[in-house]
Amino acid sequence: MNTSRFWAQRLNKVAAFGLAVLSAFPLYAQETPKTSASVVMYHRFGESDYPATNITMEQFETHINEIKTGGYEVLPLPELVEKLKFGQPLADKTLSITIDDGYASIYEKAYPKFKEAGIPFTIFISTDAIDRGYARHLNWKQIKEMAADPLVYIGAHTASHMHMAAASQSRIGDEMQRSLKRFDEKIGYRPEIFAYPYGEASLKAMSVVRGFGMKAAFGQHSGAVGSGDDLYYLPRFALNEKYGDIKRFQMVSKAKSLHVSELGPKDMTIAKRNPPMIGFTVAEEVGSLDPLACFAAHEGKVRVERLWERRVEVRMEKPLPVGRTRLNCTMPAGDGRWRWFGRLFYVAP
Repeated sequence: MNTSRFWAQRLNKVAAFGLAVLSAFPLYAQETPKTSASVVMYHRFGESDYPATNITMEQFETHINEIKTGGYEVLPLPELVEKLKFGQPLADKTLSITIDDGYASIYEKAYPKFKEAGIPFTIFISTDAIDRGYARHLNWKQIKEMAADPLVYIGAHTASHMHMAAASQSRIGDEMQRSLKRFDEKIGYRPEIFAYPYGEASLKAMSVVRGFGMKAAFGQHSGAVGSGDDLYYLPRFALNEKYGDIKRFQMVSKAKSLHVSELGPKDMTIAKRNPPMIGFTVAEEVGSLDPLACFAAHEGKVRVERLWERRVEVRMEKPLPVGRTRLNCTMPAGDGRWRWFGRLFYVAP
């Protein structure tokens, strides 16, 4: 047999085998399509003497009806977190519902309606208010009853509802420990999902929260959650009397993620450079960034620069004031929907 022909046949066989192996075990896994979900946040129900944190029962009824008839897939928050963690696909209109602090109107007014509609929800509870029997708050008996319902998940929210952004890590750790101990004692388990009081976070706060075994943590900055987001600072849309009409509910519950990466600054607590240099890269599948607009609470519409096709830099002219400042960047997503990215910055006094 001709030697060159022999080796040509051998090489062809090796090449064919190699192609078969590459087909079965690709060197580069295909990127999973990016998906989005909305998480909404309530506080009080039917308590109109607190309009900034309340939703009227008339507004709430319209939300329930929209959820039931609008083609949403309402996921329990732990299930949403798991899907985000492992990059699993989400339905086109995925929604999760959360309630902060632990007011009595949750049990008295919201829980019966959620239960009747079969809608799962999460309550983030600050334990000191429950232990001290504050007026208009839940008690442990009510919390334990709801925790036993498969529709309800109880999440952690510190003990005292503290401002976390400027607090020391040791104080944050003490608050977390005290809170989680009370859940263990009163409902028999420790929550694994956390919400930052006031939505305020920092890298050191996130580190402590992660160290206590939390699987995810949520802020109060507006925006849709998306594949690849930092699980320890996920956004939620706040709902109240002013921002709770049905049109806004439909807008935020159908929002899509802007799918940002390489975000800076990483720390939401602004210390030296103020205003901060804010930048992020937007996923290619989002499409043209020409319609993108950003708004800061203290300044209004702010300048957006493109360093290259997908890199965005937000240029504020005015320093952020002491306290919390919101930044929202939005653009149309088609079909009357919006892509929405938000950030909440904090400047200490």
